[in-house]
Amino acid sequence: MESVFEIIAEPNRRAILSLLVLSQQSVGEIERQLRLPQPTVSKHLRVLREAGFVESTVDAQRRLYRLKPEPLREVAAWLAPFRRFWSAHVDALERHLDRMDQSTPTKKKTRRR
Repeated sequence: MESVFEIIAEPNRRAILSLLVLSQQSVGEIERQLRLPQPTVSKHLRVLREAGFVESTVDAQRRLYRLKPEPLREVAAWLAPFRRFWSAHVDALERHLDRMDQSTPTKKKTRRR
């Protein structure tokens, strides 16, 4: 069985997960939005389903897929220390930009008639 990281390393699978974050989708809707052939979408959905990332329900004659976030917790836990690193740097950048805004004189706007 592939690890969570191997599964999400594949760009088409990440694209499918990104679509399913927004709402549940049918295979046909995913095909159209990602411009991928049906066999490719079905293959990736099968991998995602077997790994527990998605689940499906039947609605009339179509199968709808929706995201199951549980496997992403492993990714979130792994990213947690890096998130703290990014947050500190983003906060420092924000403080720097605030200081720049305060020290830059504003130009007066003149109206044209």
